[in-house]
Amino acid sequence: MLFNSYSFIFLFLPITLFVYFQLNRISSFKVAQCWLVVASLFFYGWWNPIYLVLIVSSMIFNYLIGRKISKQITIRKKYIILFFGVATNLVLLGYFKYADFFLVNVNRLFTTDISLLHLALPLAISFFTFQQIAYLVDSYKEKTKEYDFLTYVLFVTFFPQLIAGPIVHHKQMLPQFNEKNRFFNNKNFSLGLFVFSIGLFKKVVIADKLAVPATYGFDVAESLDLVNAWFTSLSYTFQLYFDFSGYTDMAIGIALLFNIKLPVNFNSPYKALTIQDFWRRWHITLSTFLRDYIYIPFGGSRKSNFNTYRNLMITFILGGLWHGAGWNFILWGGLHGFALVIHRAWQLHSNIKLNKWLAWFITFNFINITWVFFRAKDWDSARKVLQGMFDFTNFSVTEKYQWLADFLSAYDIVINRVNEYIIVEVESNVAVYILLSFILVLLFRNTSERIENFSFSWQTSVYSALCFSVALLFINKNSEFLYFNF
Repeated sequence: MLFNSYSFIFLFLPITLFVYFQLNRISSFKVAQCWLVVASLFFYGWWNPIYLVLIVSSMIFNYLIGRKISKQITIRKKYIILFFGVATNLVLLGYFKYADFFLVNVNRLFTTDISLLHLALPLAISFFTFQQIAYLVDSYKEKTKEYDFLTYVLFVTFFPQLIAGPIVHHKQMLPQFNEKNRFFNNKNFSLGLFVFSIGLFKKVVIADKLAVPATYGFDVAESLDLVNAWFTSLSYTFQLYFDFSGYTDMAIGIALLFNIKLPVNFNSPYKALTIQDFWRRWHITLSTFLRDYIYIPFGGSRKSNFNTYRNLMITFILGGLWHGAGWNFILWGGLHGFALVIHRAWQLHSNIKLNKWLAWFITFNFINITWVFFRAKDWDSARKVLQGMFDFTNFSVTEKYQWLADFLSAYDIVINRVNEYIIVEVESNVAVYILLSFILVLLFRNTSERIENFSFSWQTSVYSALCFSVALLFINKNSEFLYFNF
């Protein structure tokens, strides 16, 4: 079941809300919590009911391990139980997500022919695994309070954040599942609808439109000239942002309907002036997890510069691997880690301060180029798209821009003539969508800024209604969110 589906918007969500608040009114809070857990598990099982066994088993295991860690007196026993708990989680994640990747590389390296498992990736396994590993580590550090099993299950399964985040932390979430949030709240409800409408608009009106040229471009990578290759990469760069931030906005909005506040996950990342700034703005909850549970435990920046650079590389290579089982994801993570190393070295050893617009231009284009590895299905596809982006001898114009070809021919620069760009053939307004995307991400306030300044008024009501109504006209029942694959 998708947030951007009629069945979710007009059936699942209103029924779940109505029953939840009715149970809170006429019965106990625990009964209402049970209903929310059942609804969340139904939501999860909609894709593949068989994996309900996996997530339920995972929750039981991690809850018991967390309790066991908390009850130990000696550090050694705590550590042994923690190691067992974390290792079990990683083995489970590795089996479902990385087994075939491992076997493919073993077969290549040793020229063997081991059969692949071809396992279907359980929905949200990366998200709920990381979420629970953080709980175990903090139990070891004595940073957790004791909660009953029902509250813990609700923390893991709460359906707005279950499938693709934000990656929630027990410290943020568990205290919110309490009696004071059990009753209907007009302010939270109106804000929730406002944020949900923005997210729905981002997804179905913008991201899904950009998906058409992005998908087509990567499918015909070998045919891309300079213009088409840039159309392709920029389409995906903006598709990914509006798709994922749209999902996050919808998740935050839905949670607010239940009086639960999810953490901010995006803060205008394409306005970033440095790669470090980008990672403070993009997928913030993942960045926070990587910092707190990988980068800092490895030593962070506490020792030598070499150790800091090593820790950055390890953190981002693992971050790339978290996104997917493929060398392209590892390379993507490694490139971002290396860029952070260069940025840190520049800060330490250079007094040169780049012009603001030049800094933005370099940062944005680095991000846009590295997204090619993130999106491409394999090395060859990524290479062909990048080759098209930087092959200045393969530049074509349509009849509309023949004047440019004539002008440059005076300088012995040959430009090909085409009837139409191949990307434009599948989405005639691709250039307009890319331009509007630049305007939206650079000049307009982001959702978190709108939340901070929100006040219920006729203007916000009209804005919400307009976004929601237009989005309903664009809903495509087959349009999944990109991060469902991770």
